[in-house]
Amino acid sequence: MLKKFLHEFKAFALKGNVMDLAIGVIIGAAFQDIVTSLTESFINPLINCIGGAEVAGKIKLGDTGQALDYGAFLTAVINFIIMAFVLFLLMKGINTLMHIGRKKEDEEKKEVAPPEPSKEEVLLTEIRDLLKAQCINDDSEKTE
Repeated sequence: MLKKFLHEFKAFALKGNVMDLAIGVIIGAAFQDIVTSLTESFINPLINCIGGAEVAGKIKLGDTGQALDYGAFLTAVINFIIMAFVLFLLMKGINTLMHIGRKKEDEEKKEVAPPEPSKEEVLLTEIRDLLKAQCINDDSEKTE
C-alpha cells in the first residue's frame, strides 16, 4: 500500500504542470525580493524627497505603546502594484507570442488543406461512380 502511494505521489510530483508551478513559485519569490529592494532602496527615498514624508512612518496610539505602521503597509501596496504590473506585461507578451504562433499555424493549415470541391463536382463524381457501378453490373450479367 505504501509503495502504491509513493508511486502515485512520484507520478504527480513529476508531472509537467507541477514542475512548472514549482519553478514559477521560485522565480516569483526571487523576483519579489528584487521588487522589495527596489521599493525600499529607490521608491521610498524618492517619495521622501518629493513629499517630505517618511514612508516608513508610524502613528502612536495613545499611551498604550501600540502603533499603526502605515509605512510598511504603503511599501507592501507599492510592491503589489509593481508585481501586478510586471505580471500583466509578462502575460500580455506571452499571449501575443502565443497568438502569433497560432496565426502562423492557421496559415499553414490553410495552405496545406486542398480546396473543397464545388457542389457540381460532387454531383458529377456521384454520377460517374453510379455509371461505373452500372457498367460493371451490365458486364457481369453479360458474362454469365
